[in-house]
Parts: sequence; C-alpha cells; structure tokens
Amino acid sequence: MDDRLYFRQLLAGRDFARSDPIARQMVNFVYLIGDRQTGEAVVIDPAYDIQGLLDVLAADGMRLTGALATHYHPDHIGGSMMGHTIAGIEELLALAPVPIHVQADEVPWITRATEVTDTDLVAHVSGDTVLVGEVPIGLIHTPGHTPGSQCFFVDGCLVSGDTLFLEGCGRTDLPGGDPAALYDSLTHKLARVPDDAVLFPGHLYSAEPSATMADTRRWNYVFTPGSEAEWLAMFGR
Repeated sequence: MDDRLYFRQLLAGRDFARSDPIARQMVNFVYLIGDRQTGEAVVIDPAYDIQGLLDVLAADGMRLTGALATHYHPDHIGGSMMGHTIAGIEELLALAPVPIHVQADEVPWITRATEVTDTDLVAHVSGDTVLVGEVPIGLIHTPGHTPGSQCFFVDGCLVSGDTLFLEGCGRTDLPGGDPAALYDSLTHKLARVPDDAVLFPGHLYSAEPSATMADTRRWNYVFTPGSEAEWLAMFGR
C-alpha cells in the first residue's frame, strides 16, 4: 500500500490557517488520506481554513471525495467556540459537497453543533470501512471523550482524534463525556491496534507529532492504572 497511500498530517496555524489565532492556539491536526493512483482523497476533521485545505490537495494533484469526523467539537468540524466561529464541515459542503462520514451516535451532537442536517451525514458503526480509491480506512468507535468519538485505522496508522494523545487522552468533563467509556475505549476498543502501528493524534500536545502504539502504551500515563477503578480514581471527573 505504501506506493499508493497518500497521507499528510497538517498542523492548523502552521501548515494552513496561519493567520488564525484560534488555530494557532488549539494546535489541531487535520489529516489528508488518499489513493495516489486514483487521485481520490478524504480529509479528517476539516476546520479553520477549508479553502486552504482544498488548495493543499489541489497542489498535490489530489481531489476531495469525502470527509471523516472524529467527533463533534468545533475545533474539529467547525461551529462556535470561545465566542469565535470556526469554519468546518458546513463551509466544506458549500465548496465541495462530499459525504461526511461520522459515527452514528455522534449525529445529533454534530447537527446541534453545526448548521448541517442529518441528511448531510453518512452514519457508521464500529467496524465499517470507508474506501478512498482502493485504500481502506477502518472505523473504530471509541466513546468517552464524546458519545460518538471514533478513530481511523489505515495501513498501520491510527488517527485517534481526541480519544488518545501521545501524552494523555481526551477530557471527559464536556457534554457527552464518559470516563468509564473512555477507559473501555483505551484498554479494549484500541487493544486490537498492534504495537507497531503509528499513532497520529488530534492535537500537537507533545514534543513529537506521532509515535508507535508500543511507545504510547509504555510512556503514556493513562495506561498506568491496572483496573477501571484505579483509572476512574485518577481520571474520572
């Protein structure tokens, strides 16, 4: 797959949306994944500068055929946050009307957070696959940060959104958060992801932008507790 996989990790505020102070503050990653042979690509968590993301694809000779959302928070899919309006999937649909792939449990949260309707969204369950060209992207439902948070697995890469960072995990004190569900997602739902897979998180909250799952499991303090009770004592809130 290496010869045909197109994979780019873009940092908001640096690689695009350079003049946006919220993008620089939030340090979100946006991912572009595609099939070099067919020229098709999808964007994961489009936000801040939609035209800029489309321009990156065009410069790389790729065309957008879909979008995937890890979860409903405005810094990932657009909407209102901290008194600011962030561009996202609504603006994307105006510029490039493509399918927006989301986890089924996240649909009502996304429609409340944005101006899109459920007819704009393609709802999935865990285990579904989204094909971009001939490149399969596996969908893993990982609730906890939000009810419908999901991760994406493609060719040995795990794009985790805010479910898991290199150092830490997503917070659970926002609407829809569930500490027990996040513990289950980290220790059971993601257990199938092999140690040699590379983790690509939703934010640059560490010195490095990616790491193997083996290193993440070894050094990330969220994997220190030996039971759900211990985990909830440390992270339940």
